Amino acid sequence: MEDMEITDRQKEILNSIVAEYIQSAQPVSSKLLEKKHKKFQVCPATIRNEMQKLTEAGFIFQPHTSAGRVPTDKGYRFFVDDLLEEETLDDRFDSKTEEWMDDDFKDALKLIQSLTRNLALSSSSLALGYLADEKILWKEGWDRVLREPEFQEKKTITDFFGLLSNFEKEMDSLEMKSGLRIFIGKENPFPKAREFSTIIARCRFPEKEQGFLAIMGPKRMAYDRNINSLNHLIKILEEL
Repeated sequence: MEDMEITDRQKEILNSIVAEYIQSAQPVSSKLLEKKHKKFQVCPATIRNEMQKLTEAGFIFQPHTSAGRVPTDKGYRFFVDDLLEEETLDDRFDSKTEEWMDDDFKDALKLIQSLTRNLALSSSSLALGYLADEKILWKEGWDRVLREPEFQEKKTITDFFGLLSNFEKEMDSLEMKSGLRIFIGKENPFPKAREFSTIIARCRFPEKEQGFLAIMGPKRMAYDRNINSLNHLIKILEEL
């Protein structure tokens, strides 16, 4: 069933599972979906049946017997693509991102420091800001990202540092045009990245400085907020 065509109800269930898991970091059960999402208007048995089909198709998996379901890379990818396709991202964060602009926005160094710091605070992930001409990379948000439950395991921390190290070595070779690139789990072009997602925005800073802003963290990140923040910053920078 790898190539099954997903129905509207399965789409709603899948997106609800991803959203719930992002918020709670706990496997999502059919009972929880039935309780919190009355819009399905079906019994838990029907939801369980649909969840089984989504499991067989590779969108979600059951970490252990009697547990709820957790999104796979394929499930996260469907969720993110649906966000982008349906244009469900809004302007809720626009006023906040405008406040991130340093008063002296003509100074690329000061500006990228301010944007990186505020991206880290907003995303609860590791934020990176890079000026390509000057070969300067800022990293902000260690205290926040390492609080995420995924980092209770030492191996996850080790892999995350490995991902970051590989990213730094290869970041100048990333082929990116304007806009965003979103890498989920094994989509990342770097080793040690299966448990993480990376969102990269190629930007043009004041004085035509080239570089990027990026957010890096567990796959269970707030994609809507992070994508929206980066998209809005790209627009602001283009207007400077």
